[in-house]
Amino acid sequence: MTKEEIQAQIDQVKNDYIRIQGDLDKLEANGGNVTMLEKTLKRLEEELASLREQLKQQ
Repeated sequence: MTKEEIQAQIDQVKNDYIRIQGDLDKLEANGGNVTMLEKTLKRLEEELASLREQLKQQ
C-alpha cells in the first residue's frame, strides 16, 4: 500500500471510531449493554496502531 492509501484507511478507521464512540455514549446513557461496542473500539484502536506502524515503515 502507498502512504496515501494507508492514510486514507487511518482516516476511515478514525471516523468509524468516532461514530461508534458516540453510539456507545448514547447506549451507556440509556443503561444499555456496551460490551460489544467496547470490543469494537478496542479492535479499531489496534487497527489504528497497526496502520500507523505501517505508515512509519513507508
